[in-house]
Amino acid sequence: MRTTLLCFLSMCLVASTVTLGMENDQRTSLPPAELKGELSVEEAIQLRRSVREFGRDHLDLADVSQLLWSAQGITDRGGFRAAPSAGALYPLELYLVAGNIEGLSAGVYWYRPKTHELIHLASGDFRKRLASAALGQSCVRRAPMVLVIASVYKRSAGKYGKRGRRYAHMEIGHAAQNVYLQATTRGLGTVFVGA
Repeated sequence: MRTTLLCFLSMCLVASTVTLGMENDQRTSLPPAELKGELSVEEAIQLRRSVREFGRDHLDLADVSQLLWSAQGITDRGGFRAAPSAGALYPLELYLVAGNIEGLSAGVYWYRPKTHELIHLASGDFRKRLASAALGQSCVRRAPMVLVIASVYKRSAGKYGKRGRRYAHMEIGHAAQNVYLQATTRGLGTVFVGA
């Protein structure tokens, strides 16, 4: 198993001390998602484990593409996504903190599901600062990429009121499990960090 991925999940990205803004509207198109793999869902469930030690290998854009798609990618013409969402309101936002990804500069990127692309937000390696925000967990600093899942609560609250926040938390779990299973099928290691 290649152990080269970390999944960091958070709902407090907006409280971060990092200021993010679009830098020259730089976009990176991702390779199309693969819709058939070699490992069955049942095998992926059996093999899925949290991994906190990562190799020094880089990730490639095909792996990144597949992981992002599995969390929030569009899966049909109606706009439905890979992970379920209460009322199909999709409050989740994915941010990629890139450190060692072939063909992608270190920095922070926002995943745009509708076009399956990354929008560059900030340059530089933010993994050390993110690890500090995650109560010093070194696996966050060492991972080639960190996936941050944030939620825009008002998307769900508009329809569901106070329950919308609870639904958004459930959706983070759905997306995280998809990432775990997709990572397993690709021979990658991942861990969910809530700190």
